[in-house]
Amino acid sequence: MRITRYILWGLVAVTALTLGYLFLTGDSGLQSNQQVAGRILGSEFTLTRHDGNPITNKDLLGKPHAMFFGFTNCPEVCPTALLRMGTWLDELGKDGERIGVDFVTVDPGRDTAALMSEYLSSFDPRIVGITGKVSKVEEMLRSFKVYFNRVELEDGDYTMDHTATIYLLNSEGRFVRSIAYGENSQTAVAKLRLMLK
Repeated sequence: MRITRYILWGLVAVTALTLGYLFLTGDSGLQSNQQVAGRILGSEFTLTRHDGNPITNKDLLGKPHAMFFGFTNCPEVCPTALLRMGTWLDELGKDGERIGVDFVTVDPGRDTAALMSEYLSSFDPRIVGITGKVSKVEEMLRSFKVYFNRVELEDGDYTMDHTATIYLLNSEGRFVRSIAYGENSQTAVAKLRLMLK
């Protein structure tokens, strides 16, 4: 039973990495960086921050944002990505304050604002968690061309398969490029610096 569960977690991680690759090469719903660059992703939305306050698509305007999509029960990909994003912000120094970092749940049925707040307390305080009603979150995810899928486990529990790519949006909310899961930190920081120019 435990071995089967580990195998399933491994398959989820491999799928997430594969989707990140497909995102970059243009075989996903989002096409390629070059084709999507400059386009505004997403539709209008009103969701909830991890501190319980509302957040809308308009809150993504005025400064660049790095958006990651995951869930609090994620065993490896999500916490690794969140830790790395905190490290990148530190490497940017004061410029790190000029970039918004958002962690959008793909599991809003479990990831309440309170749970996300507790979870994010282990990461950089500049990271904002985003959740809300299931239908509203899923609508937002689809409008951003994010892949997400519930995967049932043998013990009756479930996990989520999802895009593991970080979206980089400029101050106008336009997609400019992405950071792949596991990408070299120097390259990732360089991409973040480019958004500030």
